[in-house]
Amino acid sequence: MQTEAPAYKRIVLKLSGEALQERGGRDNISLGVVREIAERIRDVRDLGVQVSIVIGGGNIWRGVSASHRGMDRTTADYMGMLATVINALALRSTLSQMGVETRVQTAIEMKNVAEPFILGRAIRHLELGRVVIFAAGTGNPYFSTDTTAALRASEIHANVILKATKVAGVYDQDPNTHPDARFYDRLTFTEALTKRLQIMDSTAFSLCMDNKIPIVIFDMNKPSNIRDAVLGRKVGTLVCDEPQPT
Repeated sequence: MQTEAPAYKRIVLKLSGEALQERGGRDNISLGVVREIAERIRDVRDLGVQVSIVIGGGNIWRGVSASHRGMDRTTADYMGMLATVINALALRSTLSQMGVETRVQTAIEMKNVAEPFILGRAIRHLELGRVVIFAAGTGNPYFSTDTTAALRASEIHANVILKATKVAGVYDQDPNTHPDARFYDRLTFTEALTKRLQIMDSTAFSLCMDNKIPIVIFDMNKPSNIRDAVLGRKVGTLVCDEPQPT
């Protein structure tokens, strides 16, 4: 029986940088799209859920791609971290305009822009009903924002990671090129590893598995999906430690 009581008390919402772009638009950040995302975040926060966010920077810069084109990988990755800060500030600005208290915490210290990441302070913000956006990755090159989401979720003892994507969930192959791709509505960590399903990069996935943090992978383009996932409704694919109930 569906209920309006949230299934999770504290969440990490993982957004890609591309989620801030309008389809077919030329701007790196669409303020209209950012507002739509902010409204969904506000709705979840208003349910009494403690919301933290990790956002990528791929709409502005991709460190791995630049390194493949000849740039030093460390430099390219730091540039990517700075791109995530730009996205975080855009989201914070919109949330604040909507009356949602929001803090950006960065893994690279930049006092004029945001708070440094301090675990105790982040948890206190969440307990006070503020949204916390974790930016600048882990502060180290060679780590993705998926790994950042897994690390921060482990540190703040989040109940779940909600990973927003462009598809409905996890498939055995790319559904955009394989119409017969099989969709999984629930998987264990072991099954995902055995089937070699690309849910997150290996470092991020290992952190989630070791710390028993479930992951819900869902389509960001359906406006109700974040709220439905938080309410425990069937959305996308759930990856967890427990097999499908019989």
